[in-house]
Amino acid sequence: MARRIGFEQVLRASVREFSRQQRLSAQRAKAAEREANALVRQRQREATQTSRRFALNAKEQEKLDKLRYLETREQEVEAKNAALELRVEALSGVLEQTLLVDDAIDFNGLRINGAFEEQLLPSSLKTPEPQPDIRRHLAGLRQPSGIAKLFPWVRKAFERRLARAKDFARQELIDWQAREAERQAKLAELGIENTRRHHEFLGAQSARNAEVDGFEADCREADPEALVAYFSMVLERSEYPEGFPQNFSVALQQASRLLVVRYELPPPSIVPDVDEFRYVKTRDVIEGKPRKATDQKLLYSDAIAAVVLRTVHEIFESDVWGHVDVVAVNGMVKAVDAATGQDIEPCLVSVRTTREAFEVIDLRRINKAVCLRNLGAQVSRNPEEVQPVKPIVEFKMTDPRFVDQSDLVSELSSATNLMDLNPYEFEELVANLFGKMGLESKLTRASRDGGVDCVAFDPRPVLGGKVVIQAKRYRHVVGVSAVRDLYGTMMNEGASKGLLVTTSGYGPDAFQFAKDKPIELIDGGGLLYLLGEIGVEARIVMPTE
Repeated sequence: MARRIGFEQVLRASVREFSRQQRLSAQRAKAAEREANALVRQRQREATQTSRRFALNAKEQEKLDKLRYLETREQEVEAKNAALELRVEALSGVLEQTLLVDDAIDFNGLRINGAFEEQLLPSSLKTPEPQPDIRRHLAGLRQPSGIAKLFPWVRKAFERRLARAKDFARQELIDWQAREAERQAKLAELGIENTRRHHEFLGAQSARNAEVDGFEADCREADPEALVAYFSMVLERSEYPEGFPQNFSVALQQASRLLVVRYELPPPSIVPDVDEFRYVKTRDVIEGKPRKATDQKLLYSDAIAAVVLRTVHEIFESDVWGHVDVVAVNGMVKAVDAATGQDIEPCLVSVRTTREAFEVIDLRRINKAVCLRNLGAQVSRNPEEVQPVKPIVEFKMTDPRFVDQSDLVSELSSATNLMDLNPYEFEELVANLFGKMGLESKLTRASRDGGVDCVAFDPRPVLGGKVVIQAKRYRHVVGVSAVRDLYGTMMNEGASKGLLVTTSGYGPDAFQFAKDKPIELIDGGGLLYLLGEIGVEARIVMPTE
């Protein structure tokens, strides 16, 4: 797969550029249409005014000029309001836009399928120049006849003219032969060039199509890097209104068949702060009527909700192989902290949903806010003020590379494989981990744990409380039964939160069950991330048998 990384980067770049050009082309077409319509209306008005002008006196002409000026100002207002309306419509239609297209990548469209086109020959080279007829140089010559041929000077004059005519004919033939040789040389040169270009085309076509075939095969076989590249291409070509950043990162948790997208949302300024424009005749100014703050908030909330739902939809729809069972999207926005003046990137929307739960949703008829709430999403109460929420899945916790990351925790070496720990050692590791993260954690006795591996207490007032932790050193996917058991233990213990930690991953039914409950599922990648956050290095290498 590594051999195709550069190729996929080129493909992604070309897809993004192609999509950008399509968006620009569509925008230019719409702008040209608006300008053409405005020009037609303007010419109609000018024609009407011109026909009237000839029948007007000076006073009436002055009155007409004032009227024309007012009409011009009203036209400016009309154009501004039309642009404003189009902008609001585009913001309101972000989700609906993607429902009109098939988001799956057409691999055939990535291949070079066209036939080679030879370079067209110039007309001057296609047809040879006719060979000159030298007889025309001799046609006007007449040998002396009769008594004239007896005079030597007459005979010599004829011979001189004949010699000149033959010289002209010979030179004309030589020049024609030179031109014909040059034409033939150019034809041969173009033939060689066309042959070279044809071979280059066939080589490039063969290499490109082989790369695409390999890329498609890797995607079909669920190669992680290929799938990340594929879904990145899907999001690259997604068409959004002007001003949407469309910056994102994609990660795959293969064990859980979970795809996580970190997507940059547009800032609140994407929503026009003007509700409509009007012309104030008394002051000769065009001023905007401010949009209500509540309307701005609703428009912005709706737009960012649409981006998140659209991203989930595009991933599931484009996954023609069914490799992804769960999608998580964290919608971030770039902003400046008003208190510190530092750049921040808070999360405004975070959702995790299964394919089964999402595919029953009719996105054409939903209320986006209610839909997100039903999916158990975390949504900022005040997104226009960039008030953050906690991501359901931290993007950094999704790194599928179980690389070197370590009491039991401080006793772990960089070479320690967590799968080599026995179950009790693994439980001790997890207890120590959350202890170093600020919780007061205690291991339970193995024989009398009542399904509890570790009990921890969050000392924070109001938000704190009892936390039940279960640790699963598994090589296979953790199913929903383990999450149900944890939830039952929480109820029995009177805990405010439950944590399930594993070295592997979780199935979609596990995520679905945990959706509306105070349960957090931490997989192998998340465990290594949390260990790394406290300066611990470890790795997870699954046994081959």
